[in-house]
Amino acid sequence: MTHSQFSLSPSLGYLIDNNKQHLLCNGLKGLEKESLRISKQGMIVTTPHPNILGSALTHPLITTDYSEALLEFITPPFTDIKATLASMKQIHQFVVQNLDDEMLLATSMPCGIKGDKSIPIANYGHSNIGKMKHIYRQGLSHRYGRTMQAIAGIHFNYSVPKSLWPVLKQHNNSNESLEDFISASYFGLIRNFQRQGWLILYLFGASPAICKSFFKSRPQLMSQFDELDPHTIYHPFATSLRMSDIGYKSTNQANLKIDYNTLAGYVDTLAKAMSTPYPKYESIGVKVNGEYKQLSPHILQIENEFYSTVRPKQITYSGEKPTLALKNRGVEYVEIRSLDLDVFNPIGIDEPKARFVEAFLLHCLLETSPLQSSDEQQINNNNQLTVAHAGRKIDVKLNQQGKLIPLRQWSRDILQAMKPICKILDQNETGLPYSSALKLQQARVDDSELTSSAKMLQEMQQQQQPFSCFSLATSKKHNAYFKSLPALKNDVVQKFNNIANESHKKQQQIEADDNSTFDDFLANYFAQD
Repeated sequence: MTHSQFSLSPSLGYLIDNNKQHLLCNGLKGLEKESLRISKQGMIVTTPHPNILGSALTHPLITTDYSEALLEFITPPFTDIKATLASMKQIHQFVVQNLDDEMLLATSMPCGIKGDKSIPIANYGHSNIGKMKHIYRQGLSHRYGRTMQAIAGIHFNYSVPKSLWPVLKQHNNSNESLEDFISASYFGLIRNFQRQGWLILYLFGASPAICKSFFKSRPQLMSQFDELDPHTIYHPFATSLRMSDIGYKSTNQANLKIDYNTLAGYVDTLAKAMSTPYPKYESIGVKVNGEYKQLSPHILQIENEFYSTVRPKQITYSGEKPTLALKNRGVEYVEIRSLDLDVFNPIGIDEPKARFVEAFLLHCLLETSPLQSSDEQQINNNNQLTVAHAGRKIDVKLNQQGKLIPLRQWSRDILQAMKPICKILDQNETGLPYSSALKLQQARVDDSELTSSAKMLQEMQQQQQPFSCFSLATSKKHNAYFKSLPALKNDVVQKFNNIANESHKKQQQIEADDNSTFDDFLANYFAQD
């Protein structure tokens, strides 16, 4: 590979010139996947989190997200993406085989909703930390409604290979500590992901249509859409309505100016949002007639309430604020939050997609990443919304540094820049899986009818299925797939049973060890600095 073959970023050119490009390989990849439990009729269930799956508070692999019905599966991180996907598949198989008459919903956008109250808020027991998690979700229901919180997706967690950092630090002639350099570099990656992450929505978005039942609590929003059939609304060229302004957007968060230029700025601006009262939330009250309605009346109750496509992450200690973990120990990995569930894959993601995302994140790391102004933040948000609502439109254009550029042209430029990275990542693999994954996405850029969002609409229209029927039929297909697999080996089943039993014991121990009132616990939590 020579410089003349590709237009390389300075960092990538440096690695190749110094024969250090192999250090790009073997980053850690982990997945978190949300799935609603539904009945055989397609309705969201109201049953408690199954006891056999362990404690949602303490189980390391199987928990709940917003709702008692919204399961979340968490893999450990692996250097080999095949191991990550195998772990996710195994968790799925164990859960499906223990769900009795229930199934997992295959789509990101929920169906089977009979209004907000039909969605049960997750329960984590009567420990202080369990109460905090539940009350936080109560606060979300008062602020945004429960329906929005029932949306599911996949989070891709990625940690850059540790051996790469000293080499990049040397290339940048940085005088910072290694920890500070790593954090600054991760924020460079994040800024570039915000500039170019709309590509993830175009390629992998799988929520172009929505059940009308989704809008039962917000009927006024339906006027923004076309009607596909009497039960379904959509945009003809939409990719990911999950990532649009009918999803996790809100007027108060739209005005937040979170700083992604430095770790200190990020922590400070999030802390400000968590300490600034918001009149609408003040009117809800915090503790009313002895019962908590939310954790605080501030713009954000806690960090997790701020919805973004990508988050800097550090592993937290029990009860530790995420911003404090970042402040004290820097960035450990990034969490990519813009992936819809792949309705055409039983575990919601396949190997080519995962390999592409890894290569894309390395591209974002190695490209030059200027600091971001609030104006650019707005441009990036608008680009994302354009792609979410109309990304497959043949002549759609995006704002690139103040100039309108065709989405396809910009996409091809990004994929071209990723070619040498994929070639490097392929060197430790059998075949050329990264380059093959890139070619697959190139075909989708050239022909938008090959994208998941287009294929979903094609199938619904060919079968004359409303979204709810398509969603249920796909869920049944995935359920049958897992049921048809050879039974898990006894030692694997025993492993899951042991983890579940240990998680129940751990929750009981946490509840027994509580020695303060919830009021004091909450005050101490927010007092961390």
